[in-house]
Amino acid sequence: MSFFTDLAHQYIDGEWRPGKGSWDIIDFNPFNGEKLASIPVATAEEVDQAYRAAERAQQAWADTNPYARRTVLEKALRIVEEREPEIAEAIVAELGGTHLKAGFELHLAKEFLREAIQLALRPAGQILPSPTEGKENRVYRVPVGVVGVISPFNFPFLLSLKSVAPALALGNAVVLKPHQNTPICGGTLLAKVFEDAGLPAGLLNVVVTDIAEIGDTLLEHPVPQVISFTGSDKVGRHVATVCAANLKRVVLELGGNSALIVLDDADVDYAVDAAVFSRYVHQGQVCMAANRILVDRAVEAEFTEKFVAKVASLTVGDPADPATQIGPLINSSQAESVSRLVDETVESGATALLHGRADGNLVSPSVLTGLPADSPVLQQEIFGPVALLVPFDGEDEAVRIANDTPYGLSGAVHTGNIERGVRVGQRIHTGMIHINDGTVHDEPIVPFGGEKSSGLGRLNGESMVEAFTTQKWISIQHGRSRFPF
Repeated sequence: MSFFTDLAHQYIDGEWRPGKGSWDIIDFNPFNGEKLASIPVATAEEVDQAYRAAERAQQAWADTNPYARRTVLEKALRIVEEREPEIAEAIVAELGGTHLKAGFELHLAKEFLREAIQLALRPAGQILPSPTEGKENRVYRVPVGVVGVISPFNFPFLLSLKSVAPALALGNAVVLKPHQNTPICGGTLLAKVFEDAGLPAGLLNVVVTDIAEIGDTLLEHPVPQVISFTGSDKVGRHVATVCAANLKRVVLELGGNSALIVLDDADVDYAVDAAVFSRYVHQGQVCMAANRILVDRAVEAEFTEKFVAKVASLTVGDPADPATQIGPLINSSQAESVSRLVDETVESGATALLHGRADGNLVSPSVLTGLPADSPVLQQEIFGPVALLVPFDGEDEAVRIANDTPYGLSGAVHTGNIERGVRVGQRIHTGMIHINDGTVHDEPIVPFGGEKSSGLGRLNGESMVEAFTTQKWISIQHGRSRFPF
């Protein structure tokens, strides 16, 4: 596909060029195995070139009138809108995302670009009083300088854009490393959008590479002051450790094991719809997905019957077919891992109400119940179409089960009494929770992030200003200070 081959390059200092590594990252369509592109990897030397280019370009960009920076973001938004059908096709081909998922991702991407446009004008300084006579204290909000962004494969266009656009709007330069399974949608496609929008060379650099080639160069390099990472908690811990050793700030958006709680007074039909979407959207490859569906025993039988029937009706197949609701997992390793997890969980005593099977990278949905309380699967994130149904007796047990996880990203509570839902939600140790809704939500101006092993820091809205700027105190003595010697 010419779309992919045209973008199968490194983008450094405004130049499209092949990487100098001795091997290629091969970009495959996860549904049919078609080779989309081959990209020679970037070396550690090229990562250094990208960071140095960003460093050279950043100060002039920070000094640029924020209204002029905003204009570039506005052009980027128009380009995304104009090329939306082409980008959607790329998401279907490179990720195995369904048409529904592509539309969902692009809708959010446009909303986040609109918010980034406003962010260019958001930072505000302060004048603070001083106990010293004649002194004026000014506190300025200034860009951090250069931001390193490492993005995942599940929503690559959105989750790359989500850090890249605000960082640029606030006067920073960026080096972006997309996931090796989605180097185009998560990387060079963004470079093309911003290049065509008139972003000056050097401000956005994209390096398509792998830790096997560059080690921790992206993290240890002296230029970036902030690293924004979205991915697994295992890798996130490593990122945090390396950045701490190098005194760098991090924003970590990591995994989840969210619980969707169905209380005894819930609208069961509605809760079923919310739970099916929350667990199976994009084949379950979503950090906010409802891994565990907790159901009060008073409505367990009704909920389970309706839930299993709805899941069984989902269409599994080619993501290019608009009728498909469940497409492929991102690669064979993920498909094999999810299938093995289901088999092992059933062998250890769980009951499979639906037992999904793998056909290549397609994995049909599973619904498991009767899990032993100490089942390891209850503690982990499942990045695949597997739902765990867990019964409970009353609110206190629901809260205990929901909190019995190392993660704390999202969640939901379904109830006929909104304030009851809020009270339960306040007891769940999670960064986000939704009453009478699904678990998969993101909005441009609300603080997005998790607790415990689900991450550090927040993104969106004012949190972007906190993440990608720093404060600088300048004091002015209008009179004369007295010194003790």
